[in-house]
Amino acid sequence: MRAMILAAGLGKRMLPLTQDTPKPLLKVAGCTLIEHQLARLRASGITEVVINHSYLGEQIEAALGQGERYGMRLSYSPEPLRLETAGGIIQALPLLEEPSFVVVNADVWCDFDVATLSPLTAGGDLATLVLVDNAGHNPTGDFALDAASRVHEKTEGAPSTLTFSGISVLHRDLFAGCDSGPRPLLPLLNAAIQAGRVGGMHHQGLWIDVGTPERLAQVDALAEREIAERGVC
Repeated sequence: MRAMILAAGLGKRMLPLTQDTPKPLLKVAGCTLIEHQLARLRASGITEVVINHSYLGEQIEAALGQGERYGMRLSYSPEPLRLETAGGIIQALPLLEEPSFVVVNADVWCDFDVATLSPLTAGGDLATLVLVDNAGHNPTGDFALDAASRVHEKTEGAPSTLTFSGISVLHRDLFAGCDSGPRPLLPLLNAAIQAGRVGGMHHQGLWIDVGTPERLAQVDALAEREIAERGVC
């Protein structure tokens, strides 16, 4: 499968670090966040990646180039107007080409093995979501996951909810009939959930939403150790 890295966020919670630098180019242990994502995707066997960008996005293209030094082929989907998650994916569909593809947020730090994700087939599930335990900044979670690995909408009083990790496999049919332009992903996922066409996986390993300077510092310490042990970047 190909992959798409979502890198079009404004990074407001990271100010002042993102005053002149897009969040995906913030560094941990000497490498940028997005380079760590590329390294993990490459380790999983993915070599073709589409990256969307908006705020200071030209810096991302200048930093990464066409991907030769990572052993990958990178394509870009610039957004002069930020299109939100679904809108950004819809614009990038011609570059993704395949029926299903991996989607990863640029600003998550996770030891999930993307190679364990399977492609989706026509007429089957429209999405597979990787879910993680709820963190302190999202205590009520995003979705429920049943024993049959089916994802359900979060309901009030639900006995068990999990947080969406920002890692998924999506089928292009999820976006069928959608016009171009800004569009959030959640309504499309909820419609697919109601149709019984969203599966999920519960990842119980490391996951950090690198959304604040404090969490960036936490990841920096982890990355130093990981690079020393495995040379991920």
